[in-house]
Amino acid sequence: MSFYQDFFDKQAIAAWNQRERQAFVSFELKPLAPTLGAEIRGLDLSLPLTEAQQTELRRAMGEYLVLAFRDQHLDSAQHKAFARQFGTLHRHVLAKSRVVAGGTDDPEILAWRTGKDSRFTAGDAWHHDVSCDAAPIWGSFLRVTRLPEGGGGDTLFANMVLAYESLSEPFRRFIDGLSAVHDGAQAWTAGYGSRPEPGQTFPAHEHPVAPRHPVTGQRFLYVNEAFTSHIVQLSRGESQAVLQQLYRHIERQVSFQVRVRWEPGTLLFWDNWATQHHAVWDYFPRERWGERVSVCLPHGPQV
Repeated sequence: MSFYQDFFDKQAIAAWNQRERQAFVSFELKPLAPTLGAEIRGLDLSLPLTEAQQTELRRAMGEYLVLAFRDQHLDSAQHKAFARQFGTLHRHVLAKSRVVAGGTDDPEILAWRTGKDSRFTAGDAWHHDVSCDAAPIWGSFLRVTRLPEGGGGDTLFANMVLAYESLSEPFRRFIDGLSAVHDGAQAWTAGYGSRPEPGQTFPAHEHPVAPRHPVTGQRFLYVNEAFTSHIVQLSRGESQAVLQQLYRHIERQVSFQVRVRWEPGTLLFWDNWATQHHAVWDYFPRERWGERVSVCLPHGPQV
């Protein structure tokens, strides 16, 4: 038995990889890794999806959790129109403080420009997007509008279903009944130095540590170092120990991670509940610009 990967990890990965999957007829799909991610070609996302295309894309999302669409050249309006077919557009509390690449002020688009004068880049840590919201966003749709010369700026993803299923059975039973607070101030004030609008506070809400996905019914880990402050049912010392164990588990298990390389015309769509992601800032001092649109579903992660 490997020192770095125990029996439970192998069994969980084997079960995931042996699931029966049907072929897709509306587009070409190529897996990016056995446990996570797929590349899709043969669709024009600037046009409304047919019912068959939308049905197959929802199935692909449930099976692969991260979809990389290639050969797409969308403007902001087309980007939003594509996302809107999967849920209600999310309005990010920091959207107004970011400069949108087109010069517009749109609360439904979170934009950034990272360059030689940046103190940080958005997403440079393992995280779920905006997990501090009362109803956390389900799907995120990202396009990079300016790629760094010479490459770099990849995005890493980790499968949180496998992160949960690869834990030992006693540990899974222990965390199934726990909940944790996710605090926007921890991520945005302590992390980015951002401040809420006068008279307001950043959101903070309690969510299950291992909720069930309302679409797939699978349990997944829902704690992340960017937003999660503590586990409610434990002492602060116990909470810190459990959270650090889970964070290191997510980081070191490369067997359920995938690295997505950006190309011109790429749009990424991922399940923000069942995955975490990490933007790699390896291109400094070169520039990388992008825009993200996200959607909410009527029902969030459940106990």
